[in-house]
Amino acid sequence: MKPSPNHTFGINWRHALLLSVVFGSLAFMLSMQPIKQDQAYHDFADHVAWLGIPNFFDVISNIPFLLVGIAGLRFCRNSLLMSYRPAWITFFAGVAIISAGSAWYHLNPNNDTLVWDRLPMTIAFMGLLAALLAEYVDVRLGRLLLVPAILTGFSSVIYWHWYDDLRFYVWVQFMPLLIVPILMVLFRPRYSHQWLLPVALACYMLSKLLETYDREVFVYTQSYFSGHTLKHLLAALGCYVVLMMLKMRKPG
Repeated sequence: MKPSPNHTFGINWRHALLLSVVFGSLAFMLSMQPIKQDQAYHDFADHVAWLGIPNFFDVISNIPFLLVGIAGLRFCRNSLLMSYRPAWITFFAGVAIISAGSAWYHLNPNNDTLVWDRLPMTIAFMGLLAALLAEYVDVRLGRLLLVPAILTGFSSVIYWHWYDDLRFYVWVQFMPLLIVPILMVLFRPRYSHQWLLPVALACYMLSKLLETYDREVFVYTQSYFSGHTLKHLLAALGCYVVLMMLKMRKPG
């Protein structure tokens, strides 16, 4: 039987497994050769300017992040079904700020503007991680890790920008997503509708696939939508699915 969360917190094999995944994945990333930022990444398929805005669709497709982030923050203000409210507030604040950071980047894509795209993403990733650890494992764990996690995320972006090495940032981006299914398997949830978490995860993974095939999608849609534009929309949809989970759930 899966243990219920928020009982007396002590290290057992489940916690040890979580720790091994977190630090094992970090060790794996750091064992690789440094990953430099490919400058071709900044050359997106859709360069259409409209209303005086360069790269128009890649810029305005960030608006859904703002809408979801604001809706999430408003919900967090009133909802009682949260193990650790500051972590969820951090997640939705990060989602809202992504809209500004990503839009700024896509107005003039380069390494310097990309910093402002990636920093709010780490806020969202680490807020989500702390929130889920609080709900599945122990509230005190989420409370303990939230600030260090955010600082770790920030550090990963600064490290990349200074040393042109993406390994640390890649780990910060994908480690929380790796933890989600492990938490769902090992620990009993406190709330219903947890099946929406894998749906949100699938939306995000599909968005990364669209990002990879940015130019191919642009050609396939006859230059109407690029893969990167659709990536923004699908990633924002994943965040909205998380909000729907919070709105629909009941104590388990």
